[in-house]
Formats: sequence, C-alpha cells, structure tokens
Amino acid sequence: MSPETLQKRIGVFGGTFDPIHIGHLILAVEARHQLQLDRVYLAPAGDPPHKQNNPISPVGHRLAMCRLAIAGDSGIDISLIDAERPGPHYTSDMLRLFRARVGAGAELFFLMGLDSLRDLPTWHEPLWLVQNCRLVALQRHDVEIDWSALEAVLPGVRERVVFLEMPEVEIASNVLRERVRAGQPIRYQVPLAVERYISEHGLYCG
Repeated sequence: MSPETLQKRIGVFGGTFDPIHIGHLILAVEARHQLQLDRVYLAPAGDPPHKQNNPISPVGHRLAMCRLAIAGDSGIDISLIDAERPGPHYTSDMLRLFRARVGAGAELFFLMGLDSLRDLPTWHEPLWLVQNCRLVALQRHDVEIDWSALEAVLPGVRERVVFLEMPEVEIASNVLRERVRAGQPIRYQVPLAVERYISEHGLYCG
C-alpha cells in the first residue's frame, strides 16, 4: 500500500514551477495548515497545454528545483504524475490519476491562484474539476471574480471554493526569469538552494 492511500485530506498543487518561488511555498504551507491537510503534493507539469507556444525549462530542472525548495519539509512532497507521462497535461487528467492512486475515500484539494479560478471556464473539463475536488484559491486584491458569470458556466462552483488568508506575495515566475536574464537579483524571492541551482545550470540566461 502506498503512503498516499493512508492520507484522507490531500492538497495537489500543479504548475510549471519555472522556477518555484517563495509565493508557491507560502501557499502550500498555508493550505496545509489552514485546511489541516495530511500532505501537499507539488505536481510539476511536463508539457502544460497552455504554454506550448512558450519555452519552458526541461522538466528535470524544474523537478530538481522543487526538490531543493522543499528539502526538510515533511508536509510537502513531489508528485511525478504529470512529469512522467506524455503530454499535453490537463489538470483534470492529472487529478483523475491522483484519485485512482489515493482512492475514493480521500478528499482532494486543488491549489490554484485566484486568476486561475477566474479563468476556470477556459480550462479542459472544468466542471469535472468542480465536481471532484475542492478548489483552494489565494485571495488577491487585483483579481475580481464575477460569481454570477462563473456559476452560469460552472454550477455549484462557489460552494466548492475555499479561500486562504495569507500574506499576498507578488512574485511571479515569468518576472523572475526576466530578472535573471537582465542580471538582476532574485535573492529572497526563491529559496537560496534554488537560486544557486539556477546560477550553476545557467537557466533563464538565453
């Protein structure tokens, strides 16, 4: 029996994590604490469909940075569900696989940004996501949700959303990549081990 099958409240945090940064980690830690999750899994996407026209770092680099970022934290782990299968990788497919692994008795909490929640109708099989997991969103002052419009497309979505109260850290992976390309510092915006990895492997310099 895998360790996942013993857990009843599981957070799943999908993304490219290119690179993983402090904002990602704060969200994972706060979700685990506030929702009393048994564990949070980071699930780096190997081939995200919404970024097929944008260059992303090889999944091996992104996995390595995630492992460095969570080293020593027993409450957060890495899931290879997306990284080890052919793409494109849709969130609904990933969570179906996760559901099969953890069993019907576990409750899944999918961590997402408020902007992702706003754009959920554009995702692949969004209604399946609403019906099969709780959606955990970070409150943001610069994103507004039109609940009437969202409910019209995804009935019942509002009661499936849990909002987290946490420090609002305005850090974005695309901005960090631009800063590295420009020779600007990213210290304290990513874990020190991740900063060193980026430098040692020459990521984002091209």
